[in-house]
Amino acid sequence: MASHRATTAPTVTLDITGMTCGGCAARLQRALAAADGVSGATVNLALERATITLRRQMSPAPLIELVEKAGFQARLHDAPGKAAREDRERVEAAQRADERRTLLLLVLATLLTLPLVLPMVLMPFGLHWMPSPLVQLLLATPVQVLVGARFYRGAARALASGGANMDVLVALGTSAAFGYSLYRVFVPGGAGHLYFEASAVILTLVLMGKLLEVRAKRSTSAAVRALAALRPETANRMVGEDVETVPLADLRLGDRVLVRPGERVPVDGTILAGTSELDEALITGESLPVTRTVGDWATAGTVNGSGALQLDVGALGEDTMLARIIRLVEGAQASRAPVQKLVDQVSAIFVPVVLLLAALTFAGWWAMAGDVDAALSSAVAVLVIACPCALGLATPTALVAGTGAAARAGILIRDIEALEVAHRLKVVAFDKTGTLTEGRPVVTDIVAFDKDSNRLLSVAASAQLASEHPLAHAMVAAARARNLPLAAPKEFEAVPGQGLVAVIGGHALAIGNEALMDQLRIDRFTADQLRRTFEADGKTSVIVALDGRAVGVIAMADELRPTARGALDALKAQGIRTAMVTGDTEAVARTVAARLGLDDVRASVRPEGKAAAIASLREAAGGPVAMVGDGVNDAPALAAADIGIAMGSGADVAMEAAGITLMRSDPLMVAEAISVSRATFAKIRQNLFWAFAYNVIGIPLAAFGLLSPALAGAAMALSSVSVVTNASLLRRWRPGAG
Repeated sequence: MASHRATTAPTVTLDITGMTCGGCAARLQRALAAADGVSGATVNLALERATITLRRQMSPAPLIELVEKAGFQARLHDAPGKAAREDRERVEAAQRADERRTLLLLVLATLLTLPLVLPMVLMPFGLHWMPSPLVQLLLATPVQVLVGARFYRGAARALASGGANMDVLVALGTSAAFGYSLYRVFVPGGAGHLYFEASAVILTLVLMGKLLEVRAKRSTSAAVRALAALRPETANRMVGEDVETVPLADLRLGDRVLVRPGERVPVDGTILAGTSELDEALITGESLPVTRTVGDWATAGTVNGSGALQLDVGALGEDTMLARIIRLVEGAQASRAPVQKLVDQVSAIFVPVVLLLAALTFAGWWAMAGDVDAALSSAVAVLVIACPCALGLATPTALVAGTGAAARAGILIRDIEALEVAHRLKVVAFDKTGTLTEGRPVVTDIVAFDKDSNRLLSVAASAQLASEHPLAHAMVAAARARNLPLAAPKEFEAVPGQGLVAVIGGHALAIGNEALMDQLRIDRFTADQLRRTFEADGKTSVIVALDGRAVGVIAMADELRPTARGALDALKAQGIRTAMVTGDTEAVARTVAARLGLDDVRASVRPEGKAAAIASLREAAGGPVAMVGDGVNDAPALAAADIGIAMGSGADVAMEAAGITLMRSDPLMVAEAISVSRATFAKIRQNLFWAFAYNVIGIPLAAFGLLSPALAGAAMALSSVSVVTNASLLRRWRPGAG
């Protein structure tokens, strides 16, 4: 199954507020997916975001209205420009203010609840002290009213929209405990245990859990906020010799901007003047500054070093690499892993089932023991411990933390399916040129049969002027280094996987491999011997034929990347076989494979045949295959693989065809990408295990009266916090950590 997915359908992304558990997210997702004009919807509880795929372009207003009818609030997410930044800052300021209010409310609730809990604390020491019923009522009422208000509002909205969520369980459980106790206080002759401390403790603990959960969730999404903070708001535009500071929105393509030492690069562009070191750590994960000079490309968000640079503006705003990275990471974080489907199905029926279990628990205790106190206590405990918060947070929090940690290391996970496939990978296949090698071949040998090597190189390089192939660049560079005359061909045709044919000075020229020479019926006995000699040394060679006769051979070498052998060893340490799929000849491929210790080699594979080679590797290995390439020539193979990994360029084709894009041309990052994918999926499995375990263990304990309502509240709060905290541990992942 390919990891490539079409992205042409129009989408709307909404920020959602008011969701409290997985049931909320599942209910809203069903409502959005069923809306007119919508082909699919994903609601992410951890990010509080909904991504809606549309059948056609339409206004988001009906979708926002639908969200509000479902009991939540919505706003458009991440519209481009300064206004969006200001809007996000206002939302974040409002969230921080709400967090401060929640903290103050928690402090007040804790102070009021402590006297109610104190008797339980003193009892083991033989001290029996209990506040009077009226004092308990006075202490518990503010907690029930002030803290409980948010749960009552959430429950009312959920019930009004025809659903039930965590708020319903908390409101129902605490109201039952508080109402029963209130009845016991004011009914003449009332006796029995009061549950004011249970309702107060539950509300206080749940509120504390929510506060910790919000803080932990914010930490998991810190990576995207850190990337967004890299964008400067102004730039130094040069007008003649003058420099003026202007908002980024005022810049236009082709403007010249000055980047002073220590400043962040505001735009993507080509360096026109100056040399400096750029700190690209948050873009590529490269820890050391990289030297950039005239003609090099600078990326927005990187930090300039000691030299002043002048840039020609090549990309602005949402078209910069930084903006594309942010969109890519956010898209991955907001998507759903396939395992989430099971969670959604469970969440959809969870709350109604819990309500039924609580009713059966109450009825069972009353019928068998005739004890209303025990029946109420057990039923309330069932209602409280069963809140599905942890279940709803298990997957999205791990995805957010894992993809964020990967992005900081220069690993962009576009396709969440890659996370699930990574732990089952059997083979990683590499392209050779530009992946295992530097991708910058140089001419090493020129053998002209008429002994005029300069003429042979001049003619061959002239024909290659129109080609973008790395071997063509090598020949042109060698000719220019010798100051040889070059003239563009009158006719030129590239033959994929074979070479080219051209007309130069009235002569028919062909440059390529044996397949091309066979097709043109060119005698090449001497040339073939030379090629075999060069290829035994790991060099790539081409035959040059003029007017139907072989006239020479040109050999080129492409140095292996220094980290290539280490990268393959790291993959083998993970239990993964390695292979190479290349268009180069069998002899060259075998020589490179021997030097690197590759397990399998598929040579002389033309671009259109690489997808079939991937299928063959998959069948032979009996499991998923990843393909690593440069994202341009290898796009079909990247799409055909179970995981496509595009290395180095960050080009559009790479991001579209590959599930994972590596921002540095370093083969070691392939093993790191698989490592972080496996770590993330492992966290998802751990979180789901603990989320289910809390309920599977806790609900029976509560139903059989072995868990008090207060302890149930503590366990429920702990479950959510533990799941989010466990996911947050992924933020510590670093390359080399395994």
